[in-house]
Amino acid sequence: MQKSLLLTAAACVLLLAACGRSPQVDPVAYQQDIDSWRAGRMKSVAGPDGWTTLVGLYWFKEGANRFGSGSDNDLVLASPRVPTEVGVFTLAGGKVSFTAAKGADVESNGKPVASMKLGTDADPDTTVLTHDSLTFYAIQRGPRYGLRVKDSEADARVHFKGFDYFPLDQKWRFTARFEPYRPMKKIPIINILGMEEDMDSPGALVFDVGGQGYRLDTVLEDGETDYFVMFADKTNGKQTYGAGRFLYVKPPVDGSTVLDFNKAYSPPCAFSHYATCPLPPPQNRLPIAVEAGELKYRGADH
Repeated sequence: MQKSLLLTAAACVLLLAACGRSPQVDPVAYQQDIDSWRAGRMKSVAGPDGWTTLVGLYWFKEGANRFGSGSDNDLVLASPRVPTEVGVFTLAGGKVSFTAAKGADVESNGKPVASMKLGTDADPDTTVLTHDSLTFYAIQRGPRYGLRVKDSEADARVHFKGFDYFPLDQKWRFTARFEPYRPMKKIPIINILGMEEDMDSPGALVFDVGGQGYRLDTVLEDGETDYFVMFADKTNGKQTYGAGRFLYVKPPVDGSTVLDFNKAYSPPCAFSHYATCPLPPPQNRLPIAVEAGELKYRGADH
């Protein structure tokens, strides 16, 4: 009798695997894992360096770019915490440098800055400049270079109302089959500004919902080991952010990995007009409603 029960249990596990749904994990341990993930999510959005602190995004022209609160600057950030002139960012041949204005009190790594070359967010070491509650640094998007500004006292952060989620449900946690691309292929990804960039895709995740098979292409970001997934579904623009959602999966082991939509989250553009989010590629637009993960956040206006 015991042998028969064991065989039946094994058959159920195989059936779940065949359907793509991951075997249920301990609910208490799973809730703890989700709670930990959500705490990290809160920090990444509403922490002192989170996405709700974004207050400015500017694109450099070749040559000198004066930055400050004064209307005669090339890059104007009207804020009582910004001096009339902070300094000058110079773009020359794909290199960015900064010279502080007299009395601007700009620092990097806690040391006063007079003039220095800057590493962008595409470089191994990004140079972060600070003034009062502001941080700012150079970014690169394709051939364009710009300035991203954050303020730890930004209204969006101070008045952030928190997250809402679909009810936690393990039916949206799948064991996905991984189909590798050999060699790794390039996928064109367009961001919310209309700029296109080719990203490396190591392969696709294949899973079933209600007996119907679906697949999502993954991409591998610089400096990351987990695979990044951008997807859209029928909840977008209704319960969830209109442009789609993101999630990460662990690299596959023995040809499969866990795809957990309960950890799907809104892109930074859901919280700030100054983010440059990538958009899900056409092949990652699911014709179903994925009722799991993060909902539109309270107070969203875009």
